[in-house]
Amino acid sequence: MSERYRSIVDVYVLLRRDDKILLMERANTGYADGQFCPPSGHLEQEESVIDGAIREAYEEVGVSLRREDLHFVHVVHHRNPKGQARIGFFFEATGWEGEPSNREPEKCAGILWADADKLPPNTVDYTAAAVAQIQDGHEFSIHGWAHG
Repeated sequence: MSERYRSIVDVYVLLRRDDKILLMERANTGYADGQFCPPSGHLEQEESVIDGAIREAYEEVGVSLRREDLHFVHVVHHRNPKGQARIGFFFEATGWEGEPSNREPEKCAGILWADADKLPPNTVDYTAAAVAQIQDGHEFSIHGWAHG
């Protein structure tokens, strides 16, 4: 009998202004430092994906979101080259309170508004793949699996 599958769940918040999305440059984290990704993080115990997205957006870039500000746009089942899997839920927000700023300078080298159709080449690979899927109108993808 095989062990029950378990996965880390990540949440991503795409803050949009026209054709641009907000990205953060990772720093001093030990994972993907020097690469860009949207405000994101993994769920904490007893937290829904919506609550996690709201918390991460506030902690990382200082914007306040309400549940009705978030719209589900994509889910990706990702596996890294070491075989570790994650499930990432992407939400889009076109309205929020506050001006985005770098609230975690110890983990983020800076923020920028990037064209969603032409992300910086140093965007985290699976995040860039998911954003491309979102731009094409797809709500689901797999990344890093043998047939994905």
